[in-house]
Amino acid sequence: MPAAFIGHGSPTNALESNVWTEAWSGFAQQIPRPRAILAISAHWYINATAVTAMSSPATIHDFYGFSDDLFAVQYQAPGSPHLAEEVADLVKPTWVGQDADSWGLDHGTWSILTHMYPDADVPVVQLSIDASEPPDYHVELGAALNPLRQDGVLIVASGNVVHNLRQVQWQRPNFGFDWAREYDETATELMAERPSEIARLFEHKHHHLAAPTPDHLLPLFYIAGLAATAEFGTEHFAEGCHLGGLSMTSHRLEGAGSVSEDPG
Repeated sequence: MPAAFIGHGSPTNALESNVWTEAWSGFAQQIPRPRAILAISAHWYINATAVTAMSSPATIHDFYGFSDDLFAVQYQAPGSPHLAEEVADLVKPTWVGQDADSWGLDHGTWSILTHMYPDADVPVVQLSIDASEPPDYHVELGAALNPLRQDGVLIVASGNVVHNLRQVQWQRPNFGFDWAREYDETATELMAERPSEIARLFEHKHHHLAAPTPDHLLPLFYIAGLAATAEFGTEHFAEGCHLGGLSMTSHRLEGAGSVSEDPG
């Protein structure tokens, strides 16, 4: 099963049709139907590694200041307690909490899945991002999830390579500052050619502008870990900056998840 990192942007993309949402739906149409989805969203950023383990995850509206139409969105995909247990078993000895009631599917997940699987008929489990761990942890954890791809699970990470809301200029769509475009291009190069080295982004001269907080960047590292175990890197299937300080670039990893060499 392929895997992907999606640059999700604003939650309003859930209600819109644009070049990015069309790329997301196009990706889903081009790949085999998954038995389940493991989603890694920038918006479940906590001091632990956990998975949603409930049968019917809630739709989390983790934002404010948007229209009532957006708060009315309900993405009622089933959960998969079985997949939640599979994830925990795969990554041992790393401990994975089984969350039965505190979270659900946040907009990093449902804003893209509404376009990819609008019928909400594929089970979804969400994996948290552990804010207490260093960058390489997320690459290694992503690599450990690789066997799921061989068993029909679509791994989708959702964030933004460049995410600086303080630099956003709302009247400048499809625009990126020079520093944003340079950082995004470096990430694309690393993902395509040297995914095991993705943590070098933290050393980039524009890192503190492009990713002042790591929450939206780190989902990419899980796909980098998967790519590092494969025989090839990723390809981008959506690209470009938006509003100055956001990157909407998305990356896809082909293949079924065969392992080549150690991601390190």
